[in-house]
Amino acid sequence: MTPAPADSRKIPHLRWYIAVLLCLASELNYLDRQALSVLATQIQKDVGFTDAQYGQITSAFLMSYSIMYLVSGRILDVIGTRRGYLYFVAAWSVAAMSHAFARTPFHFQAARFALGASEAAVIPGGVKAATEWFPVRERALAVGIFNAGTALGSTLAVPLIGAISLYFGWRAAFIFSGALGLLWLPLWWWLYHKPEDHRHITAEERALITADRTLSESQPPPPMRVLMRMKETWGCVAARVLTDPISYLLNFWVLKYLEDTFAIPRTTLLAVGWLPYAALATGNIASGAIPRYLVTSIGMTVNRARKLTTFTVSATALVLFLALARIDSIAPYAATIGLDITTLALICVTLAMFCHGAWGNVILPAEVFPARAVGSVTGLGGLLGSVAGVITQRMIGHVVEGAGYAPVFLACASAYLIAFFLVVVLVGELGRIREIPNA
Repeated sequence: MTPAPADSRKIPHLRWYIAVLLCLASELNYLDRQALSVLATQIQKDVGFTDAQYGQITSAFLMSYSIMYLVSGRILDVIGTRRGYLYFVAAWSVAAMSHAFARTPFHFQAARFALGASEAAVIPGGVKAATEWFPVRERALAVGIFNAGTALGSTLAVPLIGAISLYFGWRAAFIFSGALGLLWLPLWWWLYHKPEDHRHITAEERALITADRTLSESQPPPPMRVLMRMKETWGCVAARVLTDPISYLLNFWVLKYLEDTFAIPRTTLLAVGWLPYAALATGNIASGAIPRYLVTSIGMTVNRARKLTTFTVSATALVLFLALARIDSIAPYAATIGLDITTLALICVTLAMFCHGAWGNVILPAEVFPARAVGSVTGLGGLLGSVAGVITQRMIGHVVEGAGYAPVFLACASAYLIAFFLVVVLVGELGRIREIPNA
């Protein structure tokens, strides 16, 4: 460990500045990712490609994203969070800007493929950084703050990207969103170091962060075959496989559901459509804030606090998705208290997105594995969760066309409780970092 110079300026509570910096990175990630969705109709008219070709363009992103989710996590474990995040954020910023120079559908496919390959590192890197910078009892909140940026980026994309394209054209919008990532890089390079080496951390905060470290923390990342023999790995992966498809559903279909089912005018939808995504961001923060309150104020263990929170939001999500599936049946009862069916659906969707964020599926590896393995486990879960998302997205389209949204909501209703049960069985105690077996 490099000793800090005696005259270096100390920054109290430095770990929370790191959490905000990570939140900003994930916000920029999703701003770049959602830009094409916001600009799709305008680009189609300008460049001239069909809906089928647009589907191929979006599939190129998912293809590279799924593969690189695992690979990027492994890279981060090997070369370190500071350098790894620097390379990946720089790469996705350039890839986002490259959309501005596309002239054909193939050009857009190439740009989306590059964007997916580089953006896949945002979750593994953010979770790994939270593991390095926070004691176990605070990691859920740190990951929640970081993960809230994904919903904030989606929320800001519509007004911000839309306004830039309106005044300066869609190509300028891609340049602008990508350039923001490049502006973030110097701040990251200056501020992010491991707490053991940081010049500006106080001795008290360094001791707090490193107090529950194990002797294996400084060892190289374990082989994937070793991690895949641990049942805790598959508990974390199972949670992602069951709940990641719901993430894609909520991000890609919620506004379409409200617009198509209830014939909400486009202007009205844009005025209230941000509410579910704001609830998702709030839920991401609550996934860590609620357990932290239960630990610090009531004296619960991390394990009990996290599981109580997760079970509660799982049961609540079950009720909300069942209500959405039977929205026509319960609408008359809601009318007695002055709620029309459209408002009722919006309330249920908004609360469901809060519960989804508060479940905290990406937090699990940070509460179970040492920092040297977090990127790999998160990457494996993200890979299989993305594959499940790709498959279910195709299924959702066919189901909605043939039977509407009710069967989709029914499938979502029980997914959270099943995932919770698998975490209890396979992962066991949360908040206790496992020793990795020898290869």
